[in-house]
Amino acid sequence: MNGDPNLEIAGRSATEIAESLRALIDRGILSPGDPLPPVRALATRLDVNRNTVVAAYRLLSQAGVVVSRGRGGTHVTRHSPVAQEGFAPDTVLRDIGTGNPDPELIPDPSRALSAVTGRPVLYGEPVIDVELERWAREWMSDGLAPAASMRLTITSGAGDAVERLLAQALTRDDAVGLEDPCFLTSMHTVRVGGYRPVPIPVDEEGMSVAGLRGALDHGVRAVICTPRAQNPTGASLSARRAQQLRDVLRAHPYVLVIEDDHFSALSRRPFHSIIGPEHHRWALVRSVSKFLGPDMCLAVVASDPDTADRLAMRLTPGTTWVSHLLQRLTLALMTDPAIVGEIDQASRHYAERNDAFAARLAEHGIPAAPSDGLNLWVSLPVAARPVAENLMRRGWLARPGDEFVLADESAATHLRLTVHDLDDADAERLASDLAGAVRAARERMPVREVG
Repeated sequence: MNGDPNLEIAGRSATEIAESLRALIDRGILSPGDPLPPVRALATRLDVNRNTVVAAYRLLSQAGVVVSRGRGGTHVTRHSPVAQEGFAPDTVLRDIGTGNPDPELIPDPSRALSAVTGRPVLYGEPVIDVELERWAREWMSDGLAPAASMRLTITSGAGDAVERLLAQALTRDDAVGLEDPCFLTSMHTVRVGGYRPVPIPVDEEGMSVAGLRGALDHGVRAVICTPRAQNPTGASLSARRAQQLRDVLRAHPYVLVIEDDHFSALSRRPFHSIIGPEHHRWALVRSVSKFLGPDMCLAVVASDPDTADRLAMRLTPGTTWVSHLLQRLTLALMTDPAIVGEIDQASRHYAERNDAFAARLAEHGIPAAPSDGLNLWVSLPVAARPVAENLMRRGWLARPGDEFVLADESAATHLRLTVHDLDDADAERLASDLAGAVRAARERMPVREVG
């Protein structure tokens, strides 16, 4: 601790005390790892109730600024960067944690590109290409209860859409409900925005009802839900679960519900929305990056009119519109029967390769349920990180589940694997190596004495 910043802490309410501590942290007077004063000592010095200090520390903890270590006290958080999707740089290992689509299955845009270069678009023209809007309206409305009132916005990808949607609705320290385990980009967006993540557990049917109810009771102002191919688990909402979640949300019509249907055109599962017909604040986001390629930075956002207006205002200070060349290219590709056929072929490929690898794991004694998406979420009988380290010695770079965790400790016994681009020989070698890595981790586990 630099000097004695305790004497600079001030305030009578929990909010005032938290803001005082936040200022000390922002100014660098309190550094990562520094302890905060014991609750009782600070309450005595400020002449406030002990519970007021407890509440102040809780506010800071929820904002990710401090962390409680039980009897070890409360300390300023040592922030580590959120893991990112994509290839790991500078590795000689076979990377099976990328989360990338297969480049061989991304349609070649060259023929369509030559057909969309027309007259230039000038300032003041409509921000959405008229033909793209007509196609997107049909694409977004299927299965969406309030489709009749929806407005469309085009953004530079799903991550851009979610960041702007949260920014137009929230202020710093507002609570956001996130699936747990969670998509890495969502974790990063919430952390950078200064919002408080509230974990909502995910099971095989998607976001849990009890988890959503608890997050709403906690006061979240926004909820981000993945209706299909949840990343990392691959879970998709069942019709029953979606209806249950809509029932819970009916009492909270002004909580912003964001559905990120990132795997839309590739998914083998039906779309079930948690947005009810009378929900007031909502947005459905569909990007094209998984099937047209990550470099096609375009997403379509369908939302209620008020959210659309606010989102348009958030677009104004920066990029006022997404390139019309990109919009026209997207339209040309998505309305080309041959390209649509290639996307369907890619969908079958991902499902078949993931199913086949899950079957290989089962043969090696590691049960893995096939799911939707680009990845497999593999449950292990031991902690995943030592297994991942053992796999590195065997030539593989895997992604352990604890990178996706908000609060769900069970994720630490999972691996997220991207295996759809492995041929049969490599897939069999990985399955065998993974089984060997699990055995090695088990052999190093301490033996518990009985009695």
